[in-house]
Amino acid sequence: MSGFRRGVRLGIDVGRARVGVARCDPDGMLAVPVETVPRSETSIDRLAELVAEYEPLEFVVGLPVNLQGTDTASTVDAREFAAALQSRTGVPVRLVDERLSTVTAHAALRSSGRSQKNSRSIVDQIAAVVLLQQAIDMEKSTGNPAGATIPHDEESA
Repeated sequence: MSGFRRGVRLGIDVGRARVGVARCDPDGMLAVPVETVPRSETSIDRLAELVAEYEPLEFVVGLPVNLQGTDTASTVDAREFAAALQSRTGVPVRLVDERLSTVTAHAALRSSGRSQKNSRSIVDQIAAVVLLQQAIDMEKSTGNPAGATIPHDEESA
C-alpha cells in the first residue's frame, strides 16, 4: 500500500436526475454507499454538508466519456458540476473515467436479485461505489492517484 494517500474520499456519480454518493474509510479498504442526492440547484449544498460530516481528502467524480474515450454532453455536465463542487467546498476534485460504472452497478444489483425498477433509487450510489473503489484500487496498485485534478482556472463560481 505504499504511495496510498491516507484519507476519506467521497465518490460522486453525476447524473441528470440524481447524484450518487459513496465514501471510503481513511485507509481505503472499502467504498460504501452514502446516499442519492436529487439533482437540483441545492445538490452542491447537500454535498457541502457531507464534506462537514466526513471531512474528505478529495472528491472522486465520475467522468462519463463514451466508449471511444471522447467527451459527450454528459461529460461536459459532469465537468461543470465537479468545478462548481470544488469551488463551493474548497475540496479538491479528481475526475475519473467512469466508463461502464453504471452498467457494472446494474449488473451487481441484478445478480443480488433486484430488478432495475427496484434499483432505481440506489443504482447511482452503487455506481459511485464502483468508481470510487476502482480509483482506490488504482492508487494502491500504482502509487498514483487515479484521474486528473481540475485546474483552478476551470472552477466556476
